[in-house]
Amino acid sequence: MHIIHSGWVKNLSTSTLAFDIAQFFPSLNHLLLSFILKKVEFNNCVVSFFTNYLVDRKTNYLWNNFTSPIFNINVRVGQRSALSSILTTFYLSLFLYILEKHLKNLNIPVSIISFIDDGLFISQSKSFHTSNYCLFYSYNVMSKLLKKIWSYSRIFQN
Repeated sequence: MHIIHSGWVKNLSTSTLAFDIAQFFPSLNHLLLSFILKKVEFNNCVVSFFTNYLVDRKTNYLWNNFTSPIFNINVRVGQRSALSSILTTFYLSLFLYILEKHLKNLNIPVSIISFIDDGLFISQSKSFHTSNYCLFYSYNVMSKLLKKIWSYSRIFQN
């Protein structure tokens, strides 16, 4: 609200674009998460805890009378796990930092508000046309970066 109100004081038009990237990552790649935590220089104890969080986990499925074989699940962090919100925030923080730098380098004046895996682009300008133009390019930059991160996560999966 502060951003919107400050725009009104300056007689600017405000446009917003909400995004939800939760389904982009059906589950978090565990090895990539460890890499990100190291990259942003978390304490080694924290990195070690999350690196080992899902080591040697196994599961199987039960459907009526059918029971699947037991298989390993120590590669990914599920979205519904106890630490899901915290891990998702860690996972996406580096992405949002990179996104913000890309938009700044491209001189696309938008504000980004993030709520874990939901977010909002806010653009203010003298005209809605300019604001919407900025939102359009912001969304495209975000989409391309997400595709790159998805590609990297596939590399870390193997």
